[in-house]
Amino acid sequence: MSFGSFNSPQHQAKAEINVVLLVDVMLVLLVIFIITAPLLTHSVKIDLPKASSTPNITKPEHIEFAIREDGSLYWNGELTTKAHLAERFAQEARKEPQPELHIRADRLVHYEKVAQVMAIAAKTGLLRIGFVSDPTGE
Repeated sequence: MSFGSFNSPQHQAKAEINVVLLVDVMLVLLVIFIITAPLLTHSVKIDLPKASSTPNITKPEHIEFAIREDGSLYWNGELTTKAHLAERFAQEARKEPQPELHIRADRLVHYEKVAQVMAIAAKTGLLRIGFVSDPTGE
């Protein structure tokens, strides 16, 4: 650093960066990384079991339960009565795996009848209850 007036052309400050020290530091770091990189990739050989990628899907059977507008009840296509529902639902609830109950009701069936069937199924232990609808609206 020079002291003096700014007007004298004889004494000017040097505006150079000394990169020799930076190159030395970079080379030292490069050597360190070259030495330590192979040590990080050291692995242990293990025999792992092979697994298949195809899922094992076992679908439980389902009960097609239909409720018509006039109040008639159908269990997988056969006519049944409300008095026999609790007994049949209890039989199905004891099966392993438990079947799904698919309720299909006519459009004009009162919700009260559907709720009664659902209540009977839930009381007997059926856990999987679903509704089947017609998306076309016909």
